[in-house]
Amino acid sequence: MSPLIPVLRSARRRAEAIFNRPGAGHVADRLVSRVQLWRALAGAAATLYLIYTYGADEGWSGVANDGVVKLILAPLLLIFTGPLVVLGFIRYVPAEHRSELRSRLRAPLKAVGWYVGILVGVGLVLAGSALLLKQNYGVLLNGLVALALLLGLIWLLPFMLFASAYAARYAFNTSTVHAALPAVLTVVLVWELTLCSVALEGGLPHGPPAAQWCAVLGGPVSVTAVALWELHRMRTRYGVRIRA
Repeated sequence: MSPLIPVLRSARRRAEAIFNRPGAGHVADRLVSRVQLWRALAGAAATLYLIYTYGADEGWSGVANDGVVKLILAPLLLIFTGPLVVLGFIRYVPAEHRSELRSRLRAPLKAVGWYVGILVGVGLVLAGSALLLKQNYGVLLNGLVALALLLGLIWLLPFMLFASAYAARYAFNTSTVHAALPAVLTVVLVWELTLCSVALEGGLPHGPPAAQWCAVLGGPVSVTAVALWELHRMRTRYGVRIRA
């Protein structure tokens, strides 16, 4: 077994322990999870087919870079725009439940604090190491600093990527506030990512108009449909209502 496998497992488990902490009202629906998985696989397959057929500006490396950028961008968008969605959600529920929902905000705020701390920590490690190496204190010290940086990043970078994925997937543990909040935040997030992607790429992807619009709207429309279906199942099967 590769020595990197235990490191990756450790990073994944730690990220999941922080950003996947469902509350007492969390609804674990296996059918919804399976549909979400198959939707993601179908979306990835459709994206690869469109890129293979019509190409991309920067080739496959550009596609990989775009995926990493979206992975990091998703939790950042949640941090900046999520509070507005959460406040609007709390405002939408009946007045007698608002104070109770506000009292449950500690877990999401703690998760946000963890994520910001992770980003700041990685940035400080990189900046501090670069500063030490720039001072050129000698081959031995520089070598030790470079080795420590390498060993640290072997765990830190996967941890940051896993943290970003789990933070976006579970919307910073907002299910502790209300079981329906992650689905609502997912809909907002996927449309924000779509707008950012179009803006960063400077226009629509390659291909005929039908393929272009399918590439742009296929993801957010399908994610929105699955999220609305999830909310419907919560209401009809589990009695989870927003206005009740």
